[in-house]
Amino acid sequence: MNATNGLHHITAIAGPAQENLDFYAGILGMRLVKKSVNQDDPGTYHLFYADAEGHPGTDITFFPWAELAPSRAGHGLSSEVALAVPPGSVDFWRERLTRSGTKILAPEERFGERVLPLADPHGLRLALVESESSLGRRFAAWERSPVPVEHQIRGLESARMLERDLEETIAFLIGALGFKKIGEEHGWHRYSVGEGGSGEYVELRAASDSPRGAWGTGSVHHLAWRVNDDAHELETRERVLRAGAHPTPVIDRFWFKSVYFREPGGVLFELATDGPGFHVDEKMESLGESLVLPPWLEPNRAAIEAHLPKLAAPTHFND
Repeated sequence: MNATNGLHHITAIAGPAQENLDFYAGILGMRLVKKSVNQDDPGTYHLFYADAEGHPGTDITFFPWAELAPSRAGHGLSSEVALAVPPGSVDFWRERLTRSGTKILAPEERFGERVLPLADPHGLRLALVESESSLGRRFAAWERSPVPVEHQIRGLESARMLERDLEETIAFLIGALGFKKIGEEHGWHRYSVGEGGSGEYVELRAASDSPRGAWGTGSVHHLAWRVNDDAHELETRERVLRAGAHPTPVIDRFWFKSVYFREPGGVLFELATDGPGFHVDEKMESLGESLVLPPWLEPNRAAIEAHLPKLAAPTHFND
């Protein structure tokens, strides 16, 4: 099977856009590589944070829907986003986040790696993972980040999902997307593609006694999985269809092409191509500095800009 290649991006729902920008760029030190809009709701920003060059697998993105109620935890949602940091970085991050007033929990160990759980300003659960395997993945350091290069976030490590019927979702991951089991610990089941390194795995846990989760501020909206190109996407879409899901047609998002569907437990998935990438409409040195729109939305630029809140440069927190 030509499996997916791990996480492409993860999209979540935020509160006010400026607070989101100040946290992810100013405190976490990620680069805003694309400032655009939700193509299905152009009056809403779509903000992309990644490494310096916006490599697939490094970006966490947000729809700032500040008017939504907070999310409701439960099955059928991704419950946490894990971000990779270099080994030995948790103490640095623990001090930095404490000084910035970020809500953190005590460090813990997961599958032999040190982890710092935390929550962003709008309640999204995050985890910084000291990931040895992240050192071997494609990564471009952001020289203008407030975080030193040796401690910068290197991309998406994984995501966690809560499932009412664990076995049904596992069968789908294996049969449609090419995952395999690589571990189990404290009720969490780890499934991966590839070698199971940084950005290549997901963790699932049974939550049959919990209520159905609901989207809101502080929740993951969808998990996007990497495919090489158009042919790989269509091949994977066919397997998803045969597995009983209901994938959308291929949708051109300009920077990549997408297919959306829900896995059996209800978590929204996406297939996203690696290309053409974020540099197709902006120079690398100025990524994220201006509002960019796909060509089909350009005729509406004036109306879109009038509706969006103004964003100032992020407030950088420095130790």
